[in-house]
Amino acid sequence: MKDIIDGFLKFQLNAFPERAGLFKNLANQQSPRALFISCSDSRLVPELVTQREPGDLFVIRNAGNIVPPYGPEPGGVSASVEYAVAALQVSDIVICGHSDCGAMTAIATCKCLDHMPAVAGWLRYADSARVVNEARKHKDPHSSVEAMVRENVIAQLANIRTHPSVRLALEEGRVALHGWVYDIESGRMDAFDSNTGKFAPLVDNPGARAAPYQQKQSA
Repeated sequence: MKDIIDGFLKFQLNAFPERAGLFKNLANQQSPRALFISCSDSRLVPELVTQREPGDLFVIRNAGNIVPPYGPEPGGVSASVEYAVAALQVSDIVICGHSDCGAMTAIATCKCLDHMPAVAGWLRYADSARVVNEARKHKDPHSSVEAMVRENVIAQLANIRTHPSVRLALEEGRVALHGWVYDIESGRMDAFDSNTGKFAPLVDNPGARAAPYQQKQSA
C-alpha cells in the first residue's frame, strides 16, 4: 500500500501540475470519445495501451470483459453502457480481451469454480463463446484458451447489441463497434473485421470494425 500512496503523492507533485489545464476543463464536464470495455486484469490498462489522457475514454472493467445481454434487471455494466451511449454520446465502443485471461482460461479448461460461485455465475454470460469453442478442434490447451478469448469478444459484441441504447445508436449510424484482443507479451493488438469474420493485426488493418458506422435509412 505504501507504493500506491507514494505513487499518488508523485502524481500530485509532478503529473497533476503538468495537466492542470486539462483537469480544470474536466472538473465539471466530460465528453469521452469512446466506451472501452476490458478485463479487470491488472496487466491491461486501457489508457496506457491506447495512450489516451483523462477524459478520452469511458471505461468499464470486469472479469472477462463481459457485457450481459440486456434484461429486466440491469446491473452496473448495463447502466454504464446506457450512460455512455445515451448520455455521453460516445461514437465508438471497444470490447477488448487479452492473452492469458484467467476467466477465459477457466472456461476453456473446464476449471472447477465451486469455491467461487459468484465468478462461476458471472462467466455464464460467456456460454455462447464456450459452446462454439468446445465444438472446434484445438492443437493444444494454449490454442484453446487463445481461441476462447477471441470467441468471447465476438460473443460480447453480440450481447451489447441487445442493449436498446446501442441498438438505436447503431440504427442511427451514431456508433461503431470494435472487437480487440491484446497480447500482453508482444504488445500486439488484433481487431475483428466484420468483412472477413476474422481477427487481424490492428497495425495492418486500422479500419477494421466489428460493426461500422451506418447511414441512417430513410423511411
